[in-house]
Amino acid sequence: MLRTVKAKNARTKRFLKNRDAKVVENPKTALIVKGSTTSQIINDALKDIYSLKRANGILFSKKNELKPFEDESKLEFFSRKNDASLIVVGSHSKKRPHNLTFIRMFEHQVLDMYELGVENLTPLSEIKGPKCSLGIKPVMVFNGDKFDSDDTFKNLKNYFLDFFNGELVDGVDLAGLEYVMSFTASPKEDDPRIMVRSYLIQMKKSGSKTPRVELEEMGPMMDLVVRRTEAPKSDIWKKACKVPNELKGKKEKNKERDDMGDQYGRIHLGKQQFDKIQTRKMKGLKRRRDDDNEETEGGEQQGENKDEPMTEDA
Repeated sequence: MLRTVKAKNARTKRFLKNRDAKVVENPKTALIVKGSTTSQIINDALKDIYSLKRANGILFSKKNELKPFEDESKLEFFSRKNDASLIVVGSHSKKRPHNLTFIRMFEHQVLDMYELGVENLTPLSEIKGPKCSLGIKPVMVFNGDKFDSDDTFKNLKNYFLDFFNGELVDGVDLAGLEYVMSFTASPKEDDPRIMVRSYLIQMKKSGSKTPRVELEEMGPMMDLVVRRTEAPKSDIWKKACKVPNELKGKKEKNKERDDMGDQYGRIHLGKQQFDKIQTRKMKGLKRRRDDDNEETEGGEQQGENKDEPMTEDA
């Protein structure tokens, strides 16, 4: 248990205030931790994950005795001490080789956990070329029907979106889209594999305002095999998804928003009585002068034809 710290000066007070609950929370901090035994593959994977999360990440260089599915107390201790809600633990054993455990916390309690095995790793260092800038949010792409039908893959999709979300922004700058992270679920039902690929976005001239986009391999590349999972706990999940009243805003009647953020309104009209509509002075029903002139000219021609005598051929 951590002792309760009381502020004795302004600096400590600001530090504790920054850790308090807020209407708009700070970007989530991720702890990258090595287990008691690791392999070179896991060390490279943890290093690359930290490189992508460096702006809001903490990498532990020393090994720690952590068993996430057996003892949650150490995870809660690390989360509270470092004010972190995301933890990645790397381990290696004969039973579960090259193992990564992704953990999400809420109020320093374990919300959900996912144990994934690493295969076919290509680290960042082996792929030559430019890399993305520090603190840039990736474009997330999820391929495969499992991310919409399977509950475990749905939860993993939600976790990865939360992991790489970063700081909330109001708009997106085209120049700020620097790299793409692609997660592809295996189409086979008995293959719990997710292929993770990352590409650098290259904006090139196209002769128009819209640039020509090309993707270049950046790394890391790996295949993740789903092993043990712990689904989000219903009571903690309900608290985590609760929206503060300050962000809800005042609800307006007959107004809705779709998934794309477009607003729609519903208008209620009374019964229309067409017999009482004033049509006498409506511009749409007025006769134009051109029509009147054409009608008068047509009438005069018909009158002239009537006045001419009819003759018979001899």
